[in-house]
Amino acid sequence: MRVPFSLMALLAALASTAPVSAAEGGPAWEACVGLASTPDERIKACSAVIDTRSESGQRLAGIYCHRGHGLTEKRELDAALSDLDEAVRLDPGYACAYNNRGRVYSFKRDYDRAIAEYDQAIKLDPSLALAYSNRGDSRFNKGDLDGAIADFDAAIERDPNYVTAYANRGFVYARKHDTAHALADYSMRIKLAPDLIAYIDRGNVYRDSEQLDRAAADYGEAIRLAPTDARGWRNRGLIRLFQGDHKGGIADYDKALQYDSSDVFSWNNRGRARMRLGDRQGAIADPRKALELRPGLSSAHDALQKLGALRGEP
Repeated sequence: MRVPFSLMALLAALASTAPVSAAEGGPAWEACVGLASTPDERIKACSAVIDTRSESGQRLAGIYCHRGHGLTEKRELDAALSDLDEAVRLDPGYACAYNNRGRVYSFKRDYDRAIAEYDQAIKLDPSLALAYSNRGDSRFNKGDLDGAIADFDAAIERDPNYVTAYANRGFVYARKHDTAHALADYSMRIKLAPDLIAYIDRGNVYRDSEQLDRAAADYGEAIRLAPTDARGWRNRGLIRLFQGDHKGGIADYDKALQYDSSDVFSWNNRGRARMRLGDRQGAIADPRKALELRPGLSSAHDALQKLGALRGEP
């Protein structure tokens, strides 16, 4: 699914189900299980605790699970799986280890195995909203949209403030062309945690349902929240082109390219706007740059062909 899992949600769930706490050890322990640790910090700290050989049973399972989480975030999946297997061996009743092992299999695109792991996590802890949300993601990736929605429903039932579940469910509703439900979920996502992606996601639904003024307003909010991120500018630029405001579109694409000069679609779309304003030189230069960045981009090729400006043409 395009919507990423929330790292903070993952860490919070990991900490809430782990048989360890930051108050029970020294600095290495605290860095291993602490919510603010980066993956590298977590791996280093958990390794230090393991090397002391001072822990056993549930507590040691928790340390392996936390290190496995850090390794998963770094996409060192085989090493992560080894740690999570050890966590399960040490404590077969530890729901979080199965949930995190499910994530590894999901990243490996073994969705059936991932779902089986989430099933076990839910069996052990039916209140674990994260496991339902993660299972929903795997079901989505298998093409089971209704099953994914049912899992996101279950996650939200258990945690009504679960931002990622609303975002993921909204994405599935959008894929089903259920605009009303998609907008409702994205609006709740914005209410709970407004950020660039939240506004862009809802703006995309407004755009696809031809509610262009509302789409432009959401992309404007994305720009307000993250003015140096190209994505808000790029998306609003497209709406301005749809509305026939070619000068406004060019201004937005100028900003997008200021912050991300590798943004292929901003180069390409700005070229389209320049062509409509009679700027032949710009209409040639921009799609050429787009083709330089992405050879074979058909829309850029077609624009240059229409202008008689393909390289090698007389």
